[in-house]
Amino acid sequence: MATKNTKTTGKKPASASANGRSNGSMKKSTPARKPASRNGDMEASPFHQLFVDELKDIYWAEKHLVKALPKMQKAASTAELVDAFADHLEATKGHVSRLEDIFEILGMKPTAKKCEAMEGLVAEAQELISEEDAGSVLDAGLIIAAQKVEHYEIATYGSLRTLATRMGHTDAANLLERTLDEEKETDSLLTQIAESKVNEEAMAED
Repeated sequence: MATKNTKTTGKKPASASANGRSNGSMKKSTPARKPASRNGDMEASPFHQLFVDELKDIYWAEKHLVKALPKMQKAASTAELVDAFADHLEATKGHVSRLEDIFEILGMKPTAKKCEAMEGLVAEAQELISEEDAGSVLDAGLIIAAQKVEHYEIATYGSLRTLATRMGHTDAANLLERTLDEEKETDSLLTQIAESKVNEEAMAED
């Protein structure tokens, strides 16, 4: 029986691609590059460590403020200011709890690192209380001392919110945003009390 001769063309089999890779199930894929893990590369970065250090700093600051606010409330004589300090004390306790929630979100144990700035601001308020007689002048000074604290906290929480957002810590950023708004409200209230009553009475008292 005669057989047909086949010619060798030198062409590659149709099942192979131009680069020599086989099609279909034989095709190899290049593994996709995985993004930085929040539990790996991100947590090891200096940027994330800065964020954590600042969290520890404000955690200490808020706990220190919880101890200082009752003394400022007791020293105040204007009813509106007394109430403002009382309300802010409760809010500050909530800020401490909120920070603990943020540490939990990050998978960390709440840890405080001494805040030299808050220690100094509270010391100024205590010095004022020890040197000034009770009255509107002292109240005016207490408002100044309290607003120094508020401005420090506003700067801190605003920065932490921005860092958390940048790193994708959405839940933490939302909690920081809530505290930031509350600090701004307190600062605005203190300004209102000073301008509507305390400063005028302090001038008359002087």
